[in-house]
Amino acid sequence: MDKTVAEKNRGAQDIVRAGQRMDLRGWVPATAGNISCRLADGRIAITRSGCHKGFLRTDDVITVDEAGHPHDPANKPSAETLLHCQAYRLMPQVGAVLHGHSVASTVLSMDVREPALILRDYEVQKVFEGQTTHDASIAIPLFDNDQDIARLATVVEPFFGRMPAGYIIRGHGVYVWGRDMDMALARLEGLEFLLACELERRRARA
Repeated sequence: MDKTVAEKNRGAQDIVRAGQRMDLRGWVPATAGNISCRLADGRIAITRSGCHKGFLRTDDVITVDEAGHPHDPANKPSAETLLHCQAYRLMPQVGAVLHGHSVASTVLSMDVREPALILRDYEVQKVFEGQTTHDASIAIPLFDNDQDIARLATVVEPFFGRMPAGYIIRGHGVYVWGRDMDMALARLEGLEFLLACELERRRARA
């Protein structure tokens, strides 16, 4: 098998596996969310537009360049491809990016009007880069939703380097990343756990 084809197949298998896990957790309802990974040759493997992430097949994964253009013009990338490409461009160490639409991220991001959601005193915070103790706080930036993804990317870009736990688009969902798919999934699971805890605490106080 051609080396580039084999590499793409490995990336596609990682993406299928991630989609199944995210679907089991209820983080990618209907055709929501998107998943990508960086291949060894610099191409980005990403989910095709309109696919249910729990039922992905390897041929539902396409490749794009760093500008988000599909290598095969017949393929339609996910609507938020530019946000994935942005993360890879600005963080060379990143190997996978995940975007989900959980209930907790959707509700909290619409309820919190501050520019960031502050998490503090949770042990699970240590899953994020640079976090070594529960006795600290971590800010998750919140950005207003925008159907113009290129414009949204310009709003998000200045915050890179200051988002160890990723970010949330209001009423939309989370973006997280890691050096590989396993790390990205661990960070997504950690963030979603913390968001679920915050939502439960707010309900208990209501």
